[in-house]
Amino acid sequence: MLASTLLLACLAAAVCGKPMARSMQVHETKETVPTDFELVGPAPPDTVLNLRLALVRGDLVGLEKMLMDVSTPSSPLYGQHLTKEEADAFMAPKPESVDAVNAWLKENDITVTKTSSAGDWLSFSIPVSKASDLLDAQFSVFNHTDSGKTVIRTLAYSIPSDLQGHLELIHPTVIFTRPLTGPAFKIAPRKSIQTPAVNRTSDAVPASCESEITPACLQALYGIPSTPASVPSNQLAVSGFIEQFANQQDLKSFLSEFRPDLPSSTTFSTQLLDGGENPQVISEAGIEADLDTQYTVGIASGVPTTFISVGEENQDDVDGFLDIIEFLLSLTNQPQVLTTSYGFNEPDLTSTMANNVCSAYMALGARGTSILFSSGDGGVSGSQSQRCTTFIPTFPSGCPFVTSVGATTNIAPEVAASFSSGGFSNIFAQPSYQASAVSTFLNALGSTNAGKFNPSGRAFPDISAQGENVVIAFQGEFGLVAGTSCSTPISASIISLINDELASQGKKPLGFLNPFLYSTGASAFTDVTSGNNPGCNTNGFSARVGWDPVTGLGTPNFAALRTAVGL
Repeated sequence: MLASTLLLACLAAAVCGKPMARSMQVHETKETVPTDFELVGPAPPDTVLNLRLALVRGDLVGLEKMLMDVSTPSSPLYGQHLTKEEADAFMAPKPESVDAVNAWLKENDITVTKTSSAGDWLSFSIPVSKASDLLDAQFSVFNHTDSGKTVIRTLAYSIPSDLQGHLELIHPTVIFTRPLTGPAFKIAPRKSIQTPAVNRTSDAVPASCESEITPACLQALYGIPSTPASVPSNQLAVSGFIEQFANQQDLKSFLSEFRPDLPSSTTFSTQLLDGGENPQVISEAGIEADLDTQYTVGIASGVPTTFISVGEENQDDVDGFLDIIEFLLSLTNQPQVLTTSYGFNEPDLTSTMANNVCSAYMALGARGTSILFSSGDGGVSGSQSQRCTTFIPTFPSGCPFVTSVGATTNIAPEVAASFSSGGFSNIFAQPSYQASAVSTFLNALGSTNAGKFNPSGRAFPDISAQGENVVIAFQGEFGLVAGTSCSTPISASIISLINDELASQGKKPLGFLNPFLYSTGASAFTDVTSGNNPGCNTNGFSARVGWDPVTGLGTPNFAALRTAVGL
């Protein structure tokens, strides 16, 4: 009898060594191949795929409520940020999810490695042939026509029906991200190499700042103090990607020219991730990395700054964006501010992956980190200017748990920079903290651009700062750059200096900024009411009184910010 039972079991599985068949259900699909990718052919069956598996997180609803409680000034829990362990407890998958997914993997002889602090991400490697059987998928080779980079992807995959609600996604499968590129900068000759003689006792901004922006211009324009920070535990982190290296010699030249009051030894520290490097050969300096470190170290006077160089060995298929946030979540004492001057077009990611990454930002924000991202440089056409018929939101700007930064130009008065990306997410709903401000804008907008954007989506940017004719030192020379990549580290530096003053009085850091910005903090920003961000054969959106999807709430006033946070 026992022998007969075993025989029947083997026959039912077709082959004795093969797992019992499970009922499969399509989990994620891509309807068509993106226009800038082309199908090359079937993926070689013995090619090894490095896959990641995300389990459904245990209590994101509870985590979001906690984030809002600790980030809203009127809440009794304001400033009571979570510990690493508390955040991990919200992010960790439920035991039944862990058991169900592990059982499926075990019966397919798959060994996994935990790749996140909360245990919600697992990684494993299997050949294409096994992945195709496991996921009822057809993996193929696709070529990105502009870069020539090839990737192995599928247009659909399935998971066992009984794992729905336990397994969030398997990656990379249906995501076709375009290779991340640096911002569209151009080094331009400077009209002057002299530091403006700013009168520190008045609000006057020298006329020279109309043609080039320096630290002294920003100090005068926004009232940023030059007094060094005093609390070493108050940390500022700068994201670095695509082998853009931050050069300390360029920083030294920049500080000598524009911040001679800082000690000559002032610099940044470096954290390497995913095989990242940061060589100090001057010819390998990167425009973006130099800009980001010079306008953090050079503005956030004395705040300890770390440049995180994310290498090309990332396997998250979002250019290390997931890896860097998971790394920061793994730290017991993470930085209080993170600034990133890179981003994607929202359609590049599936909504599942975008939500997963956004939830990780939520967890870091709940722990007390202010996360700032550049809104992009393509106006309403996305991260860079491109052809389009409907407006293209950017990501992570569209995530409701980060602060998106647009750009301004000119001095008296500031106006919206035409490249400043802004708009409305097609993935994320409009959060309550900005509902009133956005409603006012939409009522004034009327039917303009109707049908080209999602008026119920998360609106961005949130704030803005100078982003054109910004002076940097690059490969031994001075020049001008432009982009929301300029405005983001400037804004992050201001928040870091506010955090330093809070810490010196024994108070908590600002953490997730947006509930504060759209309430008691709104009065600390100078409204920008002119300019627009054209794209998609339109004039885009126009800056106006109040919040707008070009410059957000406006540009910072340091003294008013101090008052708004109770300093």
